[in-house]
Amino acid sequence: MTTKVFGHKAPDTDSTGSPIAWAWYLREVKGIDAKPCLLGQPNTEALFVISHWGLETPEIISDVAEGDKVVIVDTNNPAELPASINSADIVQIIDHHKLTGGLETKGPIDITMRPLACTATILYDLMGEDIAKAPKGVKGAMLSCILSDTLEFRSPTTTDHDRAVCDALAADLGVDIGDLAAKMFEAKSDVSAFSDAELLRMDSKEYAVEGTKFRVSVLETTAPKMVLDRKASLMASMADVAKEDGVDQVLLFVVDILNEEATMLIPNDLVKTVAEKSFDANVEGDTVVLPGVMSRKKQIIPALKL
Repeated sequence: MTTKVFGHKAPDTDSTGSPIAWAWYLREVKGIDAKPCLLGQPNTEALFVISHWGLETPEIISDVAEGDKVVIVDTNNPAELPASINSADIVQIIDHHKLTGGLETKGPIDITMRPLACTATILYDLMGEDIAKAPKGVKGAMLSCILSDTLEFRSPTTTDHDRAVCDALAADLGVDIGDLAAKMFEAKSDVSAFSDAELLRMDSKEYAVEGTKFRVSVLETTAPKMVLDRKASLMASMADVAKEDGVDQVLLFVVDILNEEATMLIPNDLVKTVAEKSFDANVEGDTVVLPGVMSRKKQIIPALKL
C-alpha cells in the first residue's frame, strides 16, 4: 500500500515542499512506496517553488480512506487534517508546532516534534548523510520551505539551526538566499487572482479562546497595500466565511515582511476587544498596526485574549 505524505489544509510552502521531500526519502532511501499529497490548492508562493525547482505538483486529496497509511508533516492538529484522519493508519508525524491532541493511531508510531521554525529543518536532520543523495529539486524545496517559514530569518521563530541548514543547502545548490527569497515573496504577494473568501482561508488556522472559535488568518506580503486596498470587501466577507466554516469570527493579520509589522483588520467590537486585550493596542479605526508582529505561532495565537 502506498503511504500518503501530507501536511495541513490550505497548503503553504512548508506543507507543500516537506511532503515532497519526505516522500522522496521514504521511497528512494528507505524503500517504502510513498507519494506526496496536498490537502488543497497550494498558495502562490508554493506554486512558484514547485515551478522554480522543476517539481511535479502533488495530487490534491480531500479525505483519506479507512486503513490508508499516512505520514503527517507540519501539523498534528486534527482540525487541519482530513475529516477521516483517525480512520487512517497514521505511521509517522513530523512537526514543529505545539502538541494539539485528538489524533488516534493504530499502535505506537514514530513521532518527531522539535522547536524549530520549519518542518524541512527537521527533515534535513532526520535524513542525515542521505541528504547528499537528494536531487536538486528536493534540496531546493527544503531550502524554500525554511526561507518561507522564517521569512528569510525575520520571523522570531527562526533558530540558529534553521539558519545553518538554510546556509548549507544554499551553498550546496549555489543559490543566493536573498535573490531566491525575494522571488518567493514576490510570488506570495500577488493575490490579485483570489477572492476575498480564498484570501481569508489561504493561510489560516482555527483556534478557540474561552469558547469563542476563531479562524486566524495571516497574509505575509511585501506589498501590503494590495491586500489593504480590499479591506472593506474582506471585512464584509468575514461573516460569511465564519458561518460556512463553523467559527465565530475571522481574524485577519496582514504581515508586512519588509517593515516587520502586522496590520489587523477590525470589522466589529469583538475584534476590537481582541486587538486591545491581546496586543495592548489602541484601536481607533478599522485597522490597527502591530509593530514587530510577524509570527502567528509565536506572537499571535499565544497572545489572543477576550
